[in-house]
Order: sequence, then structure tokens, then C-alpha cells
Amino acid sequence: MFKPQEKRVSMSFRSYVGLNDNETKDVDIGVEENFNEQLNTRLLPGEAVVAEAQNVLMYAPLSEKQGKSGILIVTNFKLSFVTTEERHREEHGLQENLLLGENDVCLSIVDEIHQMTGDKRRRLLPGSSVPPKVKGLYIVCKNMRVIQFSFKFSPVGHGKTLTNALLHHAFPRKHHLLFAYDFREPYYNCQRTVSMFHETSDWSKELSRTRAVGWKISTVNQDFNLSTSLPRWLVVPAALVDCQLMEAARHFRSSRPPVWCWSSSQGAALVRMADLQPTITDSRMLVIQPSVIRHSGLSNIVPEARTQENIMLENVRKGHPQRTQPELMELTQDLPTPKDVYLSYCKLRDLCTPDVRQFWIQDNHFLSQVENSKWLSTVSACLMKAAKAAAFLQENVTVVLQEADGRDMSCLISALTQLLLDGHFRSLSGFQTLIQKEWVAMGHPFCSRLGHISNTEIQQSPILLLFLDCVWQILRQFPSAFEFTETYLTTLWDCAHMTLFDTFLFDCERDRLNASQDRSKPITLRTMWDWGEQFVEKDIALFRNPLYVPKKETVISVQSSLPNLALWSQCYFRWIPLLEIKCGGAPQTDLGLRALHAQIDNLREQLAKVKSGEKSNRITCPSISKQRVTSFFPFSASIDSAISPALLSSTLALNSSFVSNEALLDSQSLLNAPD
Repeated sequence: MFKPQEKRVSMSFRSYVGLNDNETKDVDIGVEENFNEQLNTRLLPGEAVVAEAQNVLMYAPLSEKQGKSGILIVTNFKLSFVTTEERHREEHGLQENLLLGENDVCLSIVDEIHQMTGDKRRRLLPGSSVPPKVKGLYIVCKNMRVIQFSFKFSPVGHGKTLTNALLHHAFPRKHHLLFAYDFREPYYNCQRTVSMFHETSDWSKELSRTRAVGWKISTVNQDFNLSTSLPRWLVVPAALVDCQLMEAARHFRSSRPPVWCWSSSQGAALVRMADLQPTITDSRMLVIQPSVIRHSGLSNIVPEARTQENIMLENVRKGHPQRTQPELMELTQDLPTPKDVYLSYCKLRDLCTPDVRQFWIQDNHFLSQVENSKWLSTVSACLMKAAKAAAFLQENVTVVLQEADGRDMSCLISALTQLLLDGHFRSLSGFQTLIQKEWVAMGHPFCSRLGHISNTEIQQSPILLLFLDCVWQILRQFPSAFEFTETYLTTLWDCAHMTLFDTFLFDCERDRLNASQDRSKPITLRTMWDWGEQFVEKDIALFRNPLYVPKKETVISVQSSLPNLALWSQCYFRWIPLLEIKCGGAPQTDLGLRALHAQIDNLREQLAKVKSGEKSNRITCPSISKQRVTSFFPFSASIDSAISPALLSSTLALNSSFVSNEALLDSQSLLNAPD
């Protein structure tokens, strides 16, 4: 496994430099003659330097004067800024991704590149001409991070060379140009707890776990002859035969007929299917069989296609133990399209990535701009739809989710519904299994929606981010119901753009299988869920919620109205230091809870010794940790020194009596706490 190099010798300096030429008089850069030769980025196996610019200035966030100097490097994997001031992250408590340096970003997470000319910015597009002299770059990332560089002191031509390389490698036009195809680190796959749904055994296990009846595993799509975007193994109504399924599939968009997702203990099922093919229309009134309840207007669909839909829905009805009529929920009409989600995200991104002048201007109109983005309205609509689906399933009514190609909002609503109903998916491994089943195996087009490949004909849209935001809203309302934390969700969004792992790299299982079998462009498939590939144990420990109380049978009733929602500040605002709360926020509370865990652990050990007859003095209790962190920890530095790994790794279940204790972070003995 790749490990960081030893800490560099520090040659620190201060930089108060503006982008304008008349602002250079305050520069104080003390560097040695061999400064550039001493700085090198850390390369992974298969990674190569493409271009570099020397004596580059990187500005601090929301600052036009303060920053630091170093070398800016573009590789086939990342954009790397290397400076002598870089410290080992254990010294200041930041999350440490073993594959990236402190000032590195994966190329796939770069969203926009702007050329800086004085106070003005001009966006640079892939293939666009770059001027001979580039004075500065303003880079916006998909995780709301903004990085600003100045080439004022760089040798002539360095800025243009690096900008051209960045435009070319950050927006590749072919899939095999992604770094996963070049990465040569051996992979041993230490992940064993997440069901990947690559084989029939995983589907059989899920059918057995949910005690589903009336459904079977079909091999009709084993060679992707039925649908290229569905998995090789499909769970379909038990009464269906393969020839019926093949005939019906061609009448649905992307050849995606109804397929099973989940079943309740009473027998109601959650089903997904695409819309009918819109290519042939018929103006005649159609008679709908009583196998399904519709609440929206009928589209003009050829009778044969509607007949096939009715046959499929009738088989879904027969899959219910009481043969109850299913409820059809048409997501295309009720929820935003991927394009709508993208436009909303762009407005939110612009709000979260201001320069210093924009920040103070937009501060006066912040709430109205949040409302104008419609992001929270979209989150609310998704939660409301999932809650409605969950309510039908609780009433023992099968729910059929229908949407366009059945690969975007149906992934989101299906996963949210299961999260509300099934406590298994609220555990860390269960949640990852849920993503594998509903997103990866069922063919959400990650490559297209996350923008891994530059193609103007493909709609980019952060549907995954919208899902994670919805999950965070539920976690915020039910903090003890989930084993994972908001830090895990934020990290998951960051890592979704790491082009080393296949989990979020392909549009469907067929593409993933073909890539793994292509000897001309070999690729090693690595799952994202093997977190040890990216993080050390103290960081992985922050993924687990110390408040978690497993209750698999508990159903969550989420409040989806706008007054009950909030902006996900850790994910969206962590790169804006002015919004940071010192010694406060959820991370400080989380740290206090982990300190309580450590105390409980210590007390149990001492009590065990007393019960075993070992001689011991009176039971003592260590004081609760006084270490302080910021509201964006671990994505910003802690106020104190490094947080104790032992404290972060405590995994004991917290007694609920301590949760409501007002003196939660007090240093009094736990022996005096109320029962």
C-alpha cells in the first residue's frame, strides 16, 4: 500500500501578494536557491507528471493577499500543490487520505477552471485557446472547494503549459484515459462485509433476509440480452416466464421492465420500472386493467405497449400474498429531471464558492439565494416521495416506482424508502450494501452523472449528492438511528470522484464487466468500500456514530417540510473558514460522546478486574477529554493538538441515559451521572 514520504524540512515564508502587477511591493518570499529541486509530489504506482509550474502562489480561502508559494504539478491523476510548509496531517488533525497530499485534488473532482485577469474571471473550456500569458487560475471543485493560484513569479510560459495540461487531463473524452487504467498498485480486496450483487448468491441472500415471497431470480439477462443497463441477475415475479419478460422489455425505455428491490415482512414489495417507449403514439382512449392504481394522466402510448405494461403489473400483483393491487408512483412527473437537479446544484455551488468580494455581497441576500437555488425544495420533494412510498408499504401495499429510464430518481427514492423502513440499511455495511444494490448493480450512470468523461451530449447531474443530502437530513432528525456519521457521508461524496475505484466509475454492470475483460486496456477493479486503501484507522473510526442504537424493526417517520430541513454545512461550507464555529458544532459534541465511550470502557475494565478478584483500589474515572475542534472537523484543523486515536476508535455502545444529560461534556465522574 502506498505510504506518505517523510516530513520535509520546513522553509516557511509569508506571502501577501495580489493578482495585480501594482501589488507586488509587499511580497516577502524567503526561499533557497535549490527551492524547486527540493519539492516533489508523491506519485502513486502508474502515476506520471504531465506538467509543472514553479514559484506558484496559492491563496488562502477568501483571501486576496495571504497565501503560500510552491510548485504546481499536473499528473495523470491529480492537481498537486507542493510547498515546504506542508505538515503531516496528524499534527493538525485533518482527515488524511493516503492517496492525496494536503493540497492535492483528484482531477475528476475539478468542475470549472477560470483564468484570472485582475478582478475578472473567464471560464476556460476543454479545447479552448489559452492566452500566451496566464496570470492566475481560479478552480472550482465538485465538492465546493475553491483553489486560486497566481503565476506572477513563475517563469514565462509555465502558466500556459500547466493550464493546457490541466484542461486536457481534467476533462478526458474517453473512459480508458481515467487513472484507474494506469494505477498499478496491487489490490488484495480486504472488504468482505458488503454484498456486491455481482452473483446470484447475493440476490438470494437478500430475498431470504427480507423473507420475500412471490419472486424469483431470473437468468434472462445473464449476457445482457434483455437490457444493457440492468444487472445480470434479475428478481422478477415468480409467475413470469423468460419469453414474457423478453417480449415486455422491448416496450420499456432502456428495456427495463418491473424488477424487485425489497419486500416487507407482510409481503408488500418495492418495485422499479422505466416508462414505456414514447416512439409510437396512439390517440385512442385506452382501457386500463384493474391491476394498478394511477393518479396521473395517461400518456399516448401504443396499445400493445400498454398491454405489456398491464401484463407486467398484473404479475407484480400476483406476487403479493393477498394479491393486493400495487400503487404506481410516477416519478417523472412529480420530481425534477437530472437537468433540473444539475441547474439547482449549479446555483448552490455558486453560492458556496464565492470569492472574497462576492461573499460579503451575497451575505445580505443569503437566504433568498438559497431559496432561489431550489436545492432544499428538491430535497424536500424527494423525502416526501420516499415517505409516501414507505407509508404504502407499511399498509402492505406493493409500490411500483416508474421513471424515464429508471436509473436516476428511482435509485434515490427506492434507496431512501428502504432506509426509512429497514434498519439493516442504517448500519455502515448495510448502507454500503444498499448503494451497491440500488445504485451500482441497478445501473445508475455514475460516469455520466458525475462528469468523469467530458461530453456535451451527456447530462451531468449530482443525483448521488442529492441522495446523500437526503440521508443527512434523516440522520440529523434521528441521530441514534444510524451507525454512520455525517463525516462518512461527506467523505463518500469526495471519494465518489476518486478515479481509482470502480464503484462510481461506470454507467452500468455491463460496462464494468467489459472493462475488466478487455486485455488491451487492463484495469483492476477496486471497491470503494475497502476504506483501508484510503484512510488510516483513526479516520475510519470517525465514520461510526457513537450514539448508534441498532433497532432493525423501527420505522422512521421523517419530517420532509422545508422548516424541518437545513443546509448541510459540513459538506457545502467547509472550505469557507469565515463560517467555521470554533470549539462548537456537531463535531465537538461527537468528540465529547467519544470521550464518554472511553470513560465507560475504562470503568468496565476496572469493574471486570474487581469481579475477577483482582486487587484494586477504588474505581476511578478519567476526566472527559478537553480537546477542542471546529465545526468542520475533520476537514479543517483541530484547535488543539492531534486527537487521540484511542479516543476516536472507541466502539462501545453509549448508554442512552447519558444522551439527555445536560452536563454531557462536563468533567464530573460518570459514577455521579443519573441512572
